[in-house]
Amino acid sequence: MPANRTRLVAKTAILTLLCAAAVGAAGGLVVLFGGWYYVGATKHHFQTVYSLLEKGMQYSVRHHARDVAVPPLGGRDQVLRGAAVYRDNCAQCHGGPGFAQSPIGMSMQPVPGPLVDAGTHWRDRELYWITRHGIKMSGMPAWEYHLDDADIWATVAFIKTLPAMSAQDYRAVTAAPPAGAQHGEDGR
Repeated sequence: MPANRTRLVAKTAILTLLCAAAVGAAGGLVVLFGGWYYVGATKHHFQTVYSLLEKGMQYSVRHHARDVAVPPLGGRDQVLRGAAVYRDNCAQCHGGPGFAQSPIGMSMQPVPGPLVDAGTHWRDRELYWITRHGIKMSGMPAWEYHLDDADIWATVAFIKTLPAMSAQDYRAVTAAPPAGAQHGEDGR
């Protein structure tokens, strides 16, 4: 008799879980096809949606970046090259030490995060992967078609220096060179 009772309890638990999953899926489909979830960029996601998407993005980046070979980073010329690339392509959305995002960056949903502390949250290979491939539905473009690998790695090297940089240091290193001056070893 106890074996039958155990089987009955197990079957009831399984059927209850399956019914709950079916009701949840049906509810999700009603919200999806009913268009009830607001997708406009003027309102934030619900915190649970944002947290779920953020966590999924972190796991995805770590997974896809795991085999990226990291070259030596941090040489002075490389960091200066990265500063120029950052100034021209990243600062308008991410800002910098003592430098706010542009109105375009502030109007994006999700709002692009400041990269001043990105080096403490991401490994070099992950920063490279994010910069190269971008992030879907975040406004973060894939730079692989616009920048060569040396520029992407230079940008990573520069981002790694941001935590120790003052606003004055940032302005100095990202200042545009005088007209006609060459930047870096290869004239960029």
